[in-house]
Amino acid sequence: MKEQTLKYSIGTTAKLLHIPDSTIRYYEKEGILQIPRNLNGQRYFLKEDIEWLKFIQHLKGTGMSIDDLKQYVIWRAEGDTTIKKRLELLKVTQIKLESSIVQTQKHLEILTDKINWYEEKLHGSINDNESFREYLKRFGHEE
Repeated sequence: MKEQTLKYSIGTTAKLLHIPDSTIRYYEKEGILQIPRNLNGQRYFLKEDIEWLKFIQHLKGTGMSIDDLKQYVIWRAEGDTTIKKRLELLKVTQIKLESSIVQTQKHLEILTDKINWYEEKLHGSINDNESFREYLKRFGHEE
């Protein structure tokens, strides 16, 4: 007896991945996804399509641009001869993401410092005349 391949609708796929179905349609329109359709013209997703879409979501989460993502898809379709190009693109994306994380950590530090400054002002544990800039200097932080 032949094992039946599970096929998922766009709605089910979107729910599984916690993304809007419009995102999936956009990826398809941009050529990032190539999803087969049944005789009625409805898209159906196989397990490997869902796994690929998960990876696309990770790449988008890194801040990779749509243009870079399209290029990655083209190279992926060309096969192993493009591994070096894909690796380089992923490394550039990694460097950009790491820089973004450093900036985000700095923003979080300043936000936390500002919250602490306000709380200490409310509780009277710092001098009312101490500016936020002076407060930051005490901890070796900069705006």
